[in-house]
Amino acid sequence: MDLSVPRQHGPIGVRLVRARDARTLQNELLSNRSWLRQWEATSPDGPVSFDMRLGVRRLLQQHRDGLGVPLVMEYDGQIAGQLNVWGIARGSLSSATIGYWVSERFAGKNITPTSVALATDLCFTELRLHRMEICIRPENHASLRVVEKLGFRYEGLRRRYIHINGDWRDHYAFALVREEVPEGVLERWAAGRAPQDAATIPPADRLHT
Repeated sequence: MDLSVPRQHGPIGVRLVRARDARTLQNELLSNRSWLRQWEATSPDGPVSFDMRLGVRRLLQQHRDGLGVPLVMEYDGQIAGQLNVWGIARGSLSSATIGYWVSERFAGKNITPTSVALATDLCFTELRLHRMEICIRPENHASLRVVEKLGFRYEGLRRRYIHINGDWRDHYAFALVREEVPEGVLERWAAGRAPQDAATIPPADRLHT
């Protein structure tokens, strides 16, 4: 399985991150600080080094260990952001979680939903995983639109789940299992068959909206 070759849909593609992408990614992150800071994972133990070269090396090591798939999102061949498949579990669980960020200058071009669909299809067909999960802060309306478009199913509220922007934050959990999308996530969405209400959050769970 060669992940260095982009999985493509129109001008949008995902591919395995390369060591030489580190400078571009770091520049994008630095130039998008105000756009991304409120959604960035942090450490409860204090500040960590912002070194994309080291970060990319660690991600690629996790990939070699079978624990993750670190991808870049591209638009017309330009790096538009990152999408990481992390926490890969095999055996009876056979699942993973998706996280992502996109540069502000590429927002509004359907890059994120297309990339999430491409990555989920890759995980279902090539990695043979059974379940893919996305966890989203209640305040992140743009990210909630991604799961709404793709028909990810709402699974519940996770209290103080991930350390984001300096504190433990609540998250909504969404998921798909392979049997729900036999034709693939991208094909289902492109054909207009993604269920429009799958990601609906029940009133009892709604926070900060």
